[in-house]
Amino acid sequence: MLRFGCSQVVIERLDPLVNPGMSPSTHMHQIVGGNAFAATMPETDISKLATCTTCHFTQDLSNYWTANLYFKARNGSFKRVPQIANQFNDGDNAGITIYYTSPGPGLTTAFKPGFRMLTGDASRRTSLNLGKNTQQCYRCFAQDNFGGSPYSPCMDPVYDTDHLPDQPCAGGIRSNIIFPICWDGKNLDSPNHQDHVAHPVGGPPSFSIVSGKCPASHPVKIPQVMLEVMWDTRGFNNKEDWADGQPFYLSTGDKTGYSQHGDYVFGWQGDSLQQAMDNSCYLRNCTKLTSQAIRVKNLCQVPDTVKEDVDGWLSELPGGGEKAHTG
Repeated sequence: MLRFGCSQVVIERLDPLVNPGMSPSTHMHQIVGGNAFAATMPETDISKLATCTTCHFTQDLSNYWTANLYFKARNGSFKRVPQIANQFNDGDNAGITIYYTSPGPGLTTAFKPGFRMLTGDASRRTSLNLGKNTQQCYRCFAQDNFGGSPYSPCMDPVYDTDHLPDQPCAGGIRSNIIFPICWDGKNLDSPNHQDHVAHPVGGPPSFSIVSGKCPASHPVKIPQVMLEVMWDTRGFNNKEDWADGQPFYLSTGDKTGYSQHGDYVFGWQGDSLQQAMDNSCYLRNCTKLTSQAIRVKNLCQVPDTVKEDVDGWLSELPGGGEKAHTG
């Protein structure tokens, strides 16, 4: 298992998978990874287009992005909830923690140049009722410093839910998003960015259970990718400021939380990811990969091309929330 942090490369209303070429796209994202990110990303080897990355390992020039979270005040205005460095990633500029998990050396096939995928559904507003096998969840930290739960992601029966927490969270809210682990072995993408990948026979497994049998239609086992985002909701925990139930909305216009989703464009250099999966790398300990200093990765940026206010109080969500949402 690899576990490492990627700092924020930009916050912007762009989505080169779902809305290629559209600027601005339908809703806001936080993006991490290589500086080849743009409104349109060619289906080619992204690692050859990027010159730096916000990820811990210099070989990972991929891009990963997820929805932002907003607080809605009693007067109807919105403010983006700050994203902060995750546990054990001190010094990162906000960002996403990335996991790549394999059941063992030689048992997964790393992604190929040009590969991309999407998990989740930005239009979903109801639960999939997957229980501990949910592929996206939220942890309500009961204490500061990531305290209150010893469980693996999405496994805590009290503090993990597939919907946004209904109560104030003293230590903030964490979002986990898990990608499928089976590939058709042919297509680097599909029209909906999902059909070329699949869950194992019997449905999606819980996090880190990566030994399920892949279906005949998608016979190639790929590393399990999981994204982990931390939101600092502590400044919004006074319930007297809450207008109507829990006050948080994803940038999709969704206050249930079921629409959380993750986008992935593969951009590892050469066979570096395959080497990491086949040589018992653990967390950030990997002799096959090159680490970079936090101050260096935090310098990697892409220009904000949409030019929207991402930190101030807003009269509506960027893009209008559900009113403008198309995918």
